[in-house]
Amino acid sequence: MKEPQEPRFWHSLLCFGGVIAIVIAGLLWLSVSLHSLLLVAIVWVAGHAALLGFQFQQIKSAMISGIEKGLGAIFIFFLIGILIAALIESGTIGGLIYYGVDILRPAIFLPAGLLLCSLMSLATGTAWGTIGTIGVVLMGLGSALGIPLPLVAGMVVSGASFGDKMSPVSDTTNLAAMSADTDLYAHIKSMMYTTVPTYVICLILFTIVGLYYSGQALSVSELIELKQQLAAEFWINPLTLLPLIVLFVLSIKRIPAEASMLASVATAATLAVVMQDRAVMEVLNSLHVGYIADTGHDRLDMLLSRGGIESMMWTMSLALLALSLGGLLDHSGFVRVLLRGLLVRIKRSASLMATTIGAGVAANMSMGEGYLSIIFGGQIFKDSYEEDNLEKHMLSRCLEEGATLSTSLIPWTTSGAFITGVLGMSPLEYAPWTFFNYINPMLSILLAYMGFGIFRKKRDL
Repeated sequence: MKEPQEPRFWHSLLCFGGVIAIVIAGLLWLSVSLHSLLLVAIVWVAGHAALLGFQFQQIKSAMISGIEKGLGAIFIFFLIGILIAALIESGTIGGLIYYGVDILRPAIFLPAGLLLCSLMSLATGTAWGTIGTIGVVLMGLGSALGIPLPLVAGMVVSGASFGDKMSPVSDTTNLAAMSADTDLYAHIKSMMYTTVPTYVICLILFTIVGLYYSGQALSVSELIELKQQLAAEFWINPLTLLPLIVLFVLSIKRIPAEASMLASVATAATLAVVMQDRAVMEVLNSLHVGYIADTGHDRLDMLLSRGGIESMMWTMSLALLALSLGGLLDHSGFVRVLLRGLLVRIKRSASLMATTIGAGVAANMSMGEGYLSIIFGGQIFKDSYEEDNLEKHMLSRCLEEGATLSTSLIPWTTSGAFITGVLGMSPLEYAPWTFFNYINPMLSILLAYMGFGIFRKKRDL
């Protein structure tokens, strides 16, 4: 059988540009379902792959390989849905909201929430775990305090992304260092040059915005009513926080995320039966269909009626389509050839760094998975950084600033789909408020062109 041809630069540009055009035009102007748009994009890329000589079986195998690389994320989707349902059943989320409305006042809610999410994700190394637990609680608190939910979601994602990027126990942090073949702590130290000033800017911005919205809080009587409804639905006491404590402690001890979440689910399910007087069958069924609240308080019912495996099916199906598209683009060589064509035109170190960051965004848009984008970027750009005499941690830093931070802002990536499923909000809604995720790469590029934070290898004399 004849080997498929490698695409030319113009062909790669046409194919990749078509994918982006299909998705953007369909979402912004035609209001077509994202699932349908990805299906059209798969057909588009498959047609171009066929022009290169790829047979149907090869195209199918490429799509399957893309899904295989993202199976770990699929398992997490299921577990997060189960965990959210269990935490509601046990009264954990209700208890956090009950206590939180007394502690987090509207004026300090956004900066305090940013710090809370940052510390949680920094300690546990997981943005998804932070968003699926503390993030859900903060969305409920924000709703109770009258703060717009897209703004709250942007704050949650910003804080979770900070820890996911900087934590030494984060998958993406370790993967970026490994892909660039550099020391983990050299990688983290390098990121501090751009991440710390970005975080300070974000903290100031969320403080200013929070003060603007502080006057829109619910009245004291409305907050009292909310607490009374929570107390009627659940037995609220400090013991309800135990499932989160279990999750936090196990994550710090570097127990695998799946095992930590299962332990937290088991703890929450036990509390639901023993403390909240739920029937065992009722709890088990809610892990599948989610918790259904009927408090008579519309705002509270909307907040608490969530979780379960079924709630993640939209997310999972979208992720499967995105991963299939990514596998096809990867194996057919379109993205690789496109980036290689750009590299020969780069003459400055700052331009190389900007291209690496931009390529991370483009890879996320095409392959739909941040892990794949980091690995892909390391393979493509490693030689260019060597030739430019740049330290390896410069590459790992740019990989994170492009791939890790943009994945939550793109609706069809696994991360974007996950957040949509958990917070009930598309990245298109919360992206304007996700200050950290777009200020960090922009500031990094600006500082690079100013000559700040560029580290070169010492030449032997």
